[in-house]
Amino acid sequence: MKAGPIIDNRYGALLLIVAAAVFTADVSILRFVSPDLPFAQIIFFRSLCQLLIVAAWIATTRADRFLSPRWPKLVVRGGTSLVCWWLYYASFQMLDLALASVLTFTTSLFVVALAPFVFGELIGLWRGLSTILGFVGVVIASEISGVRVEPGVLYGLGSAFAASLLIFQNRSLARFDHTATIMFWIGLVTSIGTFPLASTGLFDIDVRDAGLLIIAGTLATLGMFLTVEAYRFGEVSALASFPYTRILFALLIGYVCFAEEASLREIAGAIIVILCGIFAERNERSLIH
Repeated sequence: MKAGPIIDNRYGALLLIVAAAVFTADVSILRFVSPDLPFAQIIFFRSLCQLLIVAAWIATTRADRFLSPRWPKLVVRGGTSLVCWWLYYASFQMLDLALASVLTFTTSLFVVALAPFVFGELIGLWRGLSTILGFVGVVIASEISGVRVEPGVLYGLGSAFAASLLIFQNRSLARFDHTATIMFWIGLVTSIGTFPLASTGLFDIDVRDAGLLIIAGTLATLGMFLTVEAYRFGEVSALASFPYTRILFALLIGYVCFAEEASLREIAGAIIVILCGIFAERNERSLIH
């Protein structure tokens, strides 16, 4: 009989905390890139780093993982990632690190909101209320007044919505394709998708900016690896709250490196989003598994 995976929640939690720090470092480094650098080139370097790193991983383990009979779905999955990354990095360029980080956690709220349409499930009163309350937390944290909404907030919410679609796509693909295969196709599709816009002036990037882009892209890829590995060793229910340590890293780096001070509304909204996100994640597992 094949033994099941070894469960080590402490190790999984440690990996998620490190991943949270790595993801925060990724978006922080990009703030030091020249403001004149085309945004497409930022996404292209992010995509290319993942493509090369994962390609090396596959080439040194199992070369057959480069291919998959489900490649059309992998292409669609890669296209969704391209939209998600574009909006994600745009939001972090325009907003404080803490607020942009808070918006990423609305993904779980979108998953619960979309579940009835994807799976035909009734979300129930408490699930519905927690989802609505979570978005109220976003309004509070974003300090929205009147009908005007910051473009960065819209980008962050758009990224979270795209990320919720990725979760549904992952559930389908991960049953048949290895993580390395999925990540390789993501890198391939996003690299091809961004190259036409990124190619103009690509070789005019100075050494400093190129170095920062490579470091950021490598960190983002490492963060994905750490997250996948964490859930390989730890139980999802036991690890649910640890990704939220990213907000702490964002507050710290934002204050130390960029003189950003979170307001009371940002902190209060963040707490609401976190609590509703944890509740939504638990209900998300009951809907999807």
